[in-house]
Amino acid sequence: MQEALSSIYLFLKSGHVIFMVFWMAGLFMLPRQCIYMLDHEPGSAGEAMWAERMGKLRAIILTPSMLIVWVLGLSMAYGGGWFTSGWLHAKLTLVVAMTGYHGWLVGQTKKMARGERPLSEKTLRMIGEVPGVLLILIVLLVYLKPF
Repeated sequence: MQEALSSIYLFLKSGHVIFMVFWMAGLFMLPRQCIYMLDHEPGSAGEAMWAERMGKLRAIILTPSMLIVWVLGLSMAYGGGWFTSGWLHAKLTLVVAMTGYHGWLVGQTKKMARGERPLSEKTLRMIGEVPGVLLILIVLLVYLKPF
């Protein structure tokens, strides 16, 4: 199995990067959509429109991309025999944090779709930077492999 994965490594890597970009794009877009929803009263047509858009973003881009990133990434790690590498442990920790952020953000958007407003515009703007910071750290770990 490990040998078969090694032979298709470049395809796994390409898919991993492509779907990571989709996942990150969605994570950057979702807090922005929440900010746009704040401009609409709970129960309004505008709120319903943004709730629908956020639901589609989650269902069509965010969650499927995250799952594909995990499957391809773990396949590459197994094929490369990297599970004993410190850099991979650090990367996986950050990707678990990114996945947790994803889940938390999905929960917040579902609350907003129900008419709740759990987060302020300022908070949404600040948390919108979380994926960027995690992405920088993850990319550094993958390319530098410092340990």
